[in-house]
Amino acid sequence: MHKWRKLGTVVKLPLESLGCQNDSKSMAAAPLYCVCRQPYDVSRFMIECDICKDWFHGSCVQVEEHHAVDIDVYHCPNCDVVHGPSLMKKRNNWHRHDYTEPDDGSKPVQAGTSVFIKELQNRTFPSAEEILIRMKGELVTTRYLERQGFNYPIAVTEMEGLGLKLPPSTFSVKDVEQYVGGNKVIDVIDVARQADSKMKLSEFIKYFTNPHRPKVLNLISLEFSDTKMAKLVEVPDVAQTLSWVENYWPDDSFFPKPFVQKYCLMGVKDSYTDFHIDFGGTSVWYHVLWGEKVFYLIKPTLTNLALYEAWSSSPNQSEVFFGDKVDKCYKCIVPQGTTLLIPTGWIHAVLTSQDCMAFGGNFLHNLNIGMQLRCYEMERRLKTPDLFKFPYFEAICWYVAKNLLEMLKELREDNCPPPTYLVDGVKALISALKTWLKREVNEPTSEVPDNIRPNHLIKELTKEIRYLEEEPVGGSKLVKSQGSGVPSGSNGCLSTRATVERLCQARRARRAARQLREQERHAPKLPTNLDILEQHTRDVLKRLEVGPLEEDPAFGAKVHAKFNKVSTASAAAAAESLEDNHIRLMLVNGRIIRWGSKVNQCAEPVKLAIQGMLSMAGLLCSSKSETADSLQESWWPSPLEQAQHQRRLQGDKSPIDSQGNSSSEAWDNQGLPSPEMDYQYCDPSMSPPLHPSKRHAPNPPPISNQATKGKRPKKGMATAKQRLGKILKLSRHNRVFV
Repeated sequence: MHKWRKLGTVVKLPLESLGCQNDSKSMAAAPLYCVCRQPYDVSRFMIECDICKDWFHGSCVQVEEHHAVDIDVYHCPNCDVVHGPSLMKKRNNWHRHDYTEPDDGSKPVQAGTSVFIKELQNRTFPSAEEILIRMKGELVTTRYLERQGFNYPIAVTEMEGLGLKLPPSTFSVKDVEQYVGGNKVIDVIDVARQADSKMKLSEFIKYFTNPHRPKVLNLISLEFSDTKMAKLVEVPDVAQTLSWVENYWPDDSFFPKPFVQKYCLMGVKDSYTDFHIDFGGTSVWYHVLWGEKVFYLIKPTLTNLALYEAWSSSPNQSEVFFGDKVDKCYKCIVPQGTTLLIPTGWIHAVLTSQDCMAFGGNFLHNLNIGMQLRCYEMERRLKTPDLFKFPYFEAICWYVAKNLLEMLKELREDNCPPPTYLVDGVKALISALKTWLKREVNEPTSEVPDNIRPNHLIKELTKEIRYLEEEPVGGSKLVKSQGSGVPSGSNGCLSTRATVERLCQARRARRAARQLREQERHAPKLPTNLDILEQHTRDVLKRLEVGPLEEDPAFGAKVHAKFNKVSTASAAAAAESLEDNHIRLMLVNGRIIRWGSKVNQCAEPVKLAIQGMLSMAGLLCSSKSETADSLQESWWPSPLEQAQHQRRLQGDKSPIDSQGNSSSEAWDNQGLPSPEMDYQYCDPSMSPPLHPSKRHAPNPPPISNQATKGKRPKKGMATAKQRLGKILKLSRHNRVFV
């Protein structure tokens, strides 16, 4: 009989075939397999030829993993030429997972087989109307569940107000392949064997659309939050609002964020999932887009949970229909267009009565913390594989405990009694956290977040609970009201609800802020005025670097310069906005005495902003008249004389105005230069340094008044001063100034 391996499992290949020999040459050369002559890859399904004993990739020889179990003797493409095609197993029964067993009537029917499905469809069950709550979508709110509790399944047929967004009912399995990608590897269930296998989504879609289906395959674990299809689906508002992951999971967590809110389920007729509790005791929302599903629901009473645990650990589990072991198992038909909300811990099986596509998701919440913890501990006792457990369940419980401590403190400060479900949940959480801490002594794997002090957190939570029990807040005992999950008392309900809603709104605001920051992090960043000024200053100084005067006889000639767009990545994204944002600067001895911008629409705001930044940096003269007076009173030539002298050196005979500018260089009334404005440049040796009494202080002290005493400079002032000062301080060592 041939050997084959599943994806992700260890292959029992001979050591010599793996190159595990003492010979160094054999160790160096990896053995090659299959018709493709590739080395062993643990992620690919392989099958062994029973003739040549070589191993082949299933994708290379057209053998899918779920088909391999039906092959008795496998012949590879080379061997089947001589020995004929592979030999298939002979079916002897239709009621056992191993259909090769003899049908002697001695063994019972197993779940998932065709005989089982027929018997299940012929059974009679109590109607789910006894326990089902039918509601309009707009009435299914967080406030309703907090007041009435979330203890029974809810069916919603009128979707308006539920907040659930889905593709149209014409959305097909091929559309799923288009949005998710056909190469995605998925887990499918072979219903007749109740065993899982892996295959590509494209292969499953091909199977689903084929009218001839040799076996029943069911896809129930396609989580698509990381695909393009995620934008087509929005979970119900109540699931989003209550979700622990959405409310409490921090962005900087060491553990990866669990994604369990968006699943696509595609099942063909007669698909069946046996009785189970969703991982971690999560609550579930299901919506049937097209087709139909039948749920078999069992209450999570203590007795039923004990029976379920015993049944799950029994060796003949598949031979016993769990619905027969409890007092009542309810049948709930979910037709197309209906949404079903299943609370924590409900034991359920699902039958697909006709080809169906459904969407669903799981979420943990505060309403049934004790039941969630009980289900998780049951999973541990049953040694459930990590693949079928809620990701990092213990880690999220620590995060929740930290946030609930804050909530209890705020409620106490507001003199509001907390809801009873919250107090009971915190008590159960404290007990679980203590157990996990003790268990960590023997188990090396820890899910305690690094930023949490576990013992201190448990101690503080215990203190808050003790405070509530010894001195009830608001003078009212924590007593459950009829049909309510909040305490009775004077105005406890209203005040508590207001406080909890305020905290929830704060959490939602923080989450929205996180999302906004995430969007800003990936969005093109527009440059600030300070960024523009800094980059333009750097560009101009870089463009105007020239050699000494004696090496450049043409020095002093008119230079036509424009400031280019900022070349950084962020400025490139805002290139259009910077097109007309050219800033003109005139510097004398390293100080800006004149500046302007082409932008007329925002000239005044830009002017004021740049004046403020330059003034803070101590680089801008207070006014034109001040500058002129200070220059004329000093012992060196006036600016007019300097400009005339400079222009004589250049051979320029154009008239000079009273400010030392030629007629073609006149500034407009707004202090803005013309688009094609020319600039004069002078050597620092021609402009003697200012007399000490006329120099501007490099760091002028701030204006002293009562409003500013004892206050730190506003954020950004020091940055402007440092950035501009550093740039222009370096420019003083150059031989050319604007």
